[in-house]
Amino acid sequence: MSDNNLKEVWLFAMDQLKNEYKLQGEEKEKEFTLWFNMNYIEDNIDTIKVSVPNQFMWNSMKSKGNVDKVIEKIKEISGLPHIEIIPEIKNEKIFSEKSEEKEPENLSEKPKKEKKQKYDYEQSDSKEIKNNTLNENFTFDNFITGEGSSSNFAYKVALAVAENPGTKTNPILLYGGVGLGKTHLMQAIGNRIYEKYGTSKKICYIQAESFLNEFTNSLLTKTADKFKNKYRKLDVLLIDDIQFLQGKEGIQQELFYVFEALHKNKAQMVFTCDRPLKEIEKMEERLVSRLGSGMSLDLQPPNFETRKAIIYKKLENEGKTLSDDVVDVISKSVETNIRDLEAALNKIINYSDIFETEITAEIAQQQLQDLYSSPAVGNISIKNIMEVVAKNYQISIADLKSKKRDKKFVHPRHIALYIAKELTEYTFSDLGNEFGGRDHSSIMHACDKVKEQIKTDPIFNQKINILIKEIKEYKK
Repeated sequence: MSDNNLKEVWLFAMDQLKNEYKLQGEEKEKEFTLWFNMNYIEDNIDTIKVSVPNQFMWNSMKSKGNVDKVIEKIKEISGLPHIEIIPEIKNEKIFSEKSEEKEPENLSEKPKKEKKQKYDYEQSDSKEIKNNTLNENFTFDNFITGEGSSSNFAYKVALAVAENPGTKTNPILLYGGVGLGKTHLMQAIGNRIYEKYGTSKKICYIQAESFLNEFTNSLLTKTADKFKNKYRKLDVLLIDDIQFLQGKEGIQQELFYVFEALHKNKAQMVFTCDRPLKEIEKMEERLVSRLGSGMSLDLQPPNFETRKAIIYKKLENEGKTLSDDVVDVISKSVETNIRDLEAALNKIINYSDIFETEITAEIAQQQLQDLYSSPAVGNISIKNIMEVVAKNYQISIADLKSKKRDKKFVHPRHIALYIAKELTEYTFSDLGNEFGGRDHSSIMHACDKVKEQIKTDPIFNQKINILIKEIKEYKK
């Protein structure tokens, strides 16, 4: 099938779905307008490309099952056994590998000053290529901090390091849960160093998974020497999500030698992790010692005032405005991380744009209640949660609080933490104290693991619901 053969099928399917929602009332019709926000671009055999406003909208439409509803409707109409819908994000910034230079319209027009390019280094110390991995939007200027917060301290340390790489704190380890700004700060360091030193400094930002894949490929293609030349001769190495390397002995050993070479040459190193190093399983002790030998910076969820400041900054960047009341609603609704805060803000902005209406505090509360509902309160206590979970998994409360790493203890501990976060007003730090003095980022990691399993395992989801019901009805 060539392009556009499925266009009529797409339009017919969307029209049918719209009518189905319309028959259920005005609110359902509005829901369709908001959560089926996809526009046909082209198709090829069994794949349809659609445009969507932003990544948050696409993720939301997928999680709500709306993309699957469209696919099933198209299958029903066309009789095709397989259909895939792929998005093209309208507001996603794409960095081209080469920027085309426009010739001046007349000879008297002076050419613009050539812009400095960022460079990465291939597995060779002789050839330079443009570095598309550093996001130019991740700068110190647009990193919002709050006075006295962990992010403010991390910001000041990172800025000092960027001004004098390799001479002050080395290495830096930024750790904390998802969406707290670790990657932003890390890349801000790279961007500032490049801004100051240009291509005279060899800067490399890479995710741990890509680092592993590149290392594995160098072994398969017998180009290990080129890999070593690339990474052991850098001036700045930025590796994201090093927890991905746990249990992988070969790459851990190579990273150790890379670290030793760079440290000897006073090259700046920055690493990020989703939890403290001591919480990472199956990581070589000598590597853990090296990674933690500089300064470890703990990024915690932003407080209320910082969340407001982040929202106002985002609105300024987008050229949008919201009333103070609405900003307060969003700030109070989302306490987890910056990523969730941005998602909530995007949802409100999209609603305003689609329905061409001014957002009130009431509308904001209604739109955010399904994603960020307040946790339940009442007679539920941490002790009761521990007792119910421990009893169901035939372990003791002391086991839940202990440092034991066996799966039979870790799994129920994660479940107890997740339920406690859902049913109480305890912060991640509070829960860490209740569960044996654990770091808040370890608690966030545990809760995230349970959330992911709930999404993919219906039986596990049912088990969690049974436990929550038992906890709510618990009487000693």
